[in-house]
Amino acid sequence: MLYQLPNGKVIYLTIDQFLELTDNDIQYMVALNFGDHVINPFTDSAIFRNLKSEDDEDKDDDDIIDTSIDISDLDI
Repeated sequence: MLYQLPNGKVIYLTIDQFLELTDNDIQYMVALNFGDHVINPFTDSAIFRNLKSEDDEDKDDDDIIDTSIDISDLDI
């Protein structure tokens, strides 16, 4: 996951690293000028990665439920 430091620079952390992160760690990274400036707001975004699992690929389009409403069926 990407984490933005108070100085505006961004670092990559795992969930475990994020949960163990202390205020002193953050101050230390800021003091070292650690991290990079991210120009593109979609950096490391899920929209650019194929995250489909094999289970998703096995599903047929027939499994999709039609939730559309016919206007003529409504009592107005």
